[in-house]
Amino acid sequence: MTKLHLHLLSDSTGETLEMIAKAALSQFDAVEVERHFWPMVRSQQHLDRIMQEIINFPGLVVFTLVNPDIRRSLETSCAEANMPTVSALDAVTESLSRVLGQEQLHRPGRQHQMDEAYFKRVEAIQFTIAHDDGLMWEEWEEADIVLAGVSRTSKTPTSIYLANRGYRVANIPIVKESPPPPNLFRLKRPMVVGLTTSPDRLVQVRRNRLLSLNQAPETAYVDKEQVEDEVRFARRMAADNNWPVIDVTRRSIEETAAAVINLYNERRTQMSPRNAGTNPV
Repeated sequence: MTKLHLHLLSDSTGETLEMIAKAALSQFDAVEVERHFWPMVRSQQHLDRIMQEIINFPGLVVFTLVNPDIRRSLETSCAEANMPTVSALDAVTESLSRVLGQEQLHRPGRQHQMDEAYFKRVEAIQFTIAHDDGLMWEEWEEADIVLAGVSRTSKTPTSIYLANRGYRVANIPIVKESPPPPNLFRLKRPMVVGLTTSPDRLVQVRRNRLLSLNQAPETAYVDKEQVEDEVRFARRMAADNNWPVIDVTRRSIEETAAAVINLYNERRTQMSPRNAGTNPV
């Protein structure tokens, strides 16, 4: 097992840097990574305070720093300590500069401005939380996306992830004994997407859920035949209403959301701007 000290320095919240590092590390096995996360590094004094700890744990330094003086100081100090450094966004910003014919502005945190897109995303999150698990179905026509599926098919976490991307999402569990409100089948503006999974996987997930709640793990909720019937019922409902269906059995939340977004974008190209819902943020 290889051990690596990974230092992540950002002059903003560091979300972009963390995602880049996570994506890159996923390509390597048998690596024990200890992350050292340093957000909001915007002054020489701040850099001086953390530099000694960086040197004490030599490894790789990855940064997103737009201030040229702070960046130069970091690179010089790391070079003296024989530590490699990588600027995570250089290739993209340099290419954009050439294509756009502009110099970059060197202003940290501009992607987190409280502009119209920011407030639109906040509103989408509020809407999605308020319309979770079948709530406030009278307002579903205002949604961009409605997720429908049997219990434990990741409807809520997928909805929240999409909301963070700026989509207004509602979701509803499909329960054979409790039909959804008729409004679900009359929606015009939102795209309804069915989420499904394999019965075996669903039984496992539900049983783990019951155990985490200290409830009896052997109930009708995890009976294989009943679960298979639930899944068939939900699939038939989706087919009868021409809803696209995504199998989440082997998908992460991010992968499921990406599939939903692809379907949403395809639908938008077939609809007039008036009816297509909001643009993603």
